[in-house]
Amino acid sequence: MVSGLVLLLGVGVFQLGLALYVRNTLISCASEGARLGARADSSPAEGADRARDLIARSLSAAYAQGVVATTTTTSAGVRVVDVSVTAPVPVIGLLGPTGTMTVQGRAFVESQ
Repeated sequence: MVSGLVLLLGVGVFQLGLALYVRNTLISCASEGARLGARADSSPAEGADRARDLIARSLSAAYAQGVVATTTTTSAGVRVVDVSVTAPVPVIGLLGPTGTMTVQGRAFVESQ
C-alpha cells in the first residue's frame, strides 16, 4: 500500500519535472527566435524558423508545429517581435494533464 503511494508520488514529481523542462526549453527557443527576428537585417518569419529549428533539435518536431511570429506595437509606441509557441503538454503514461501550453518570447525591434 505504502509502496504504491510512494511510486505514484514519484511518477507525479517526474511528470511535473518533465513538463517544467519542456516549458522552459520552449520559452528559451521562443526568446532566441524573437531576438533573431528583431534584428535590423532580419524578419519575424526568420525568427519563427529559428525557433522551429531550435525546438526540433532540443525536443522533437512535434513540439515545433505551432510557432507563430508577429510584430506588434506596445502602448508606448515601441515595436516588438513576438514569437508564440503552442505545444502539447508532455504526458507520462495514460495519467496526467492533457492539452496544450502556450509560451512567448519577445524582443525589441532594432530598426526603430
